[in-house]
Amino acid sequence: MLHPKRPLTIAQAVAAHIREQILNREIAGGEPLRQDAIAKSFGSSIIPVREALRQLESEGLVELQARRGAVATKLTLDKALEWIHLRWLIETDLIGQAIDKTSPEDLEKAEQVLARFDEAMDNHQDIEHWSAHNWEFHSTLYAPAQRPETMKLLATLHTNCDRYVRLQLLTGDHIDRAKAEHRELVELCRKRDKRAAKAMVQKHIIGVEEDLKEVLGA
Repeated sequence: MLHPKRPLTIAQAVAAHIREQILNREIAGGEPLRQDAIAKSFGSSIIPVREALRQLESEGLVELQARRGAVATKLTLDKALEWIHLRWLIETDLIGQAIDKTSPEDLEKAEQVLARFDEAMDNHQDIEHWSAHNWEFHSTLYAPAQRPETMKLLATLHTNCDRYVRLQLLTGDHIDRAKAEHRELVELCRKRDKRAAKAMVQKHIIGVEEDLKEVLGA
């Protein structure tokens, strides 16, 4: 039996709103987040705003400082490259752990996610949700590994990399390359070719790293 999604709490709504503004660079790195102003805009007390900021701190998007209060994290290329390198280490291991347990249903779900993601990228629509589509695709392939704590850590890394991955996709021919690599990864999982799948994940993630060095290196 399917259960309807519960409505967002005030804290979740505040966190979602601020998260999107940071990832869209509407809030600059180092910009203070005034809790009283945020609470007023949502018609709430300070308590859910503090809860939201603590959640965003755990995602690496907000820093809670003793004298300045909450500020948006100033994300740098070096930090992004470190996150992406961690993704490479974790994801190549996960695909190796998952591939022998991947079911036809897992692959069908991954293909359905890709269809939505490809359409959004082709039409440059729903850009703010590209990272969510990307995470849903990758997490579908990694879920059979049954590593829930690793997946939680990896989800945070994907969130932290969001603005950089979007920037990378929107330059050059990177959309076409990402689509081709995603499709090839699904086929390698279907063939249960562990060595080639791990190599493809490595190529895919290192490609993002190299693209960002090219785009933001200056």
